[in-house]
Amino acid sequence: MGKLLSVITPLHKRTQRDYIGRMTDDKVACMKVARRYGRDFWDGDRRYGYGGYKYDGRWSVVAKKLIETYSLPDDAKILDVGSGKGFLLYEFTKLAPRATVAGFDISEYAIENAKEEVKPYLFKLSADSEYPYDDKEFDLVVSITTLHNLPVDRLGVALREIERVGKNKYFAVESFRSELELFNLQCWALTCEAFFRPEGWVSLCDQAGYTGDYEFIYFE
Repeated sequence: MGKLLSVITPLHKRTQRDYIGRMTDDKVACMKVARRYGRDFWDGDRRYGYGGYKYDGRWSVVAKKLIETYSLPDDAKILDVGSGKGFLLYEFTKLAPRATVAGFDISEYAIENAKEEVKPYLFKLSADSEYPYDDKEFDLVVSITTLHNLPVDRLGVALREIERVGKNKYFAVESFRSELELFNLQCWALTCEAFFRPEGWVSLCDQAGYTGDYEFIYFE
């Protein structure tokens, strides 16, 4: 594998979370709603997901950090696996106006309500599918808080495809280092299926032949 990075952790730590409140709020029913990845997940009540996923520019610092980390040229080709509403891709286009961007997500709602500037470059596809791209087609492939939502037996497929189509690769997933962080993650997560310590993720990546960079976010 590549390097352990800290790109989205500062954003993650800005959010205050009521772990016990989430767990006791009819969580199983909320999980079922969240896993449809429809309006409720993105723009409905907080108990079902984001509680309103609106553009506020917060992804600008992430795009800037990734461009700097990988020394991306102004005309870079960038793919976002699990692109949501395309906010990160939009920030890439602002910082690198000649960049070619593409993204896909399992959520039709997210794509339909994506940032207008990048909506034409988004399409529906699951992260554990065969990607419609050539080997090493992209200068950078990113996947932020998506892979942990896949069934364990499908993670290898996604990691191999990310490895195949990207010259540089980076993903961020939820993880835990202690019993407390595992408890908090289990309380908070609505869509996560892969609960692994960092060592577990590293082992999975090694098995899949993934050589890119990675980041773990924790619920402290």
